[in-house]
Amino acid sequence: MEPENPTDHLSTTAEPEPEPARRPICANCSRPSPVCLCQSLPARPIPTRTQIVIVHHPHEAHHKLSTVPVLTKCLLNSTTIVTRRLRNGPNGPSPLLDQSLPAIYLFPPAPSSPAVTLSQLLSSLDPQHTPQVLIVFDGTWKHAKEMVSASEGFLSRFATRVCLDYDESASGGSIYDSELILRKEPCGGCVSTMEAVARALRVLEPNGPEIESKLIEVLREMVKLQARYLKPMKPRPKLLKKGKEKKELTDKSETSDLTTLY
Repeated sequence: MEPENPTDHLSTTAEPEPEPARRPICANCSRPSPVCLCQSLPARPIPTRTQIVIVHHPHEAHHKLSTVPVLTKCLLNSTTIVTRRLRNGPNGPSPLLDQSLPAIYLFPPAPSSPAVTLSQLLSSLDPQHTPQVLIVFDGTWKHAKEMVSASEGFLSRFATRVCLDYDESASGGSIYDSELILRKEPCGGCVSTMEAVARALRVLEPNGPEIESKLIEVLREMVKLQARYLKPMKPRPKLLKKGKEKKELTDKSETSDLTTLY
C-alpha cells in the first residue's frame, strides 16, 4: 500500500468568501439610505437667473462628504466640470464659459489677485449687466488655490474675481462653527461650496434670501445625518516650522480675509 501523499488534502480549492453586501443607495438623491436627503431636497430643482458652474477637482469628485452632488440636486441651472484647470481651446470646458456672458468667479482675495465683494460689484453695475454666470471652485483649500491660479489666465478675459461680503472683526458665519465638524478646515470661518453658493445667490437673485434659506436647510440636514456616523473632530491646528512664527504673525493681517470668506 502506497504511503499517503500529504499534499492530497491540500488539493481542494477553498470556496471564495462572499463579498460584503453594499449599502443600499437611494435612486433619487444618490446617497446611502441611512443618510438619504430626499425629505429635505426641494420637490423640484430651484430655477435661478444665474447659471452656476462648479469646477470640481478630480480628487474631490470621489469624496463621500462633498456637497457638490447635493447642490446640483437643488439647483436647476447648475453645471459641474471635473478638471484641475479651465483653459481656452476648440473643446472648451463649457458653453457657459464662452466669454460672451457676464461672469464672476468666487474666491478670496490674494495680494496678487484682489477681489471685490459682491455688493460692491453690483452697486457699480447697471442692473442690465448683472452677472449671469457664477463660477466656484470645489476642492481642498490647497487644491482650490492651485485651480484658481492655473485658471486665472483664462478667466481674466471675461470674469471678475469676487468674494463674499464680510466683517473683518467677525470669524465668519459658517454652519460648521459648532461641534459638528465633519471635515477639518485650515482656518476658522471656512465654508463649504454649497454654503458659499447659497450666500452668493442671496445677493445675486431677486428671491435670494429664500434660495439661501432652502440650501442651508438642506446642508444642515446633511451635516446632522452624517454626524451620527462620525466621531466629532476638533479644528486642525495650524502647524508652523521653526523660525516662521514671527513671519506668520506679520502676514496674519494680510491673510485674515481668507478665514471669513469662501
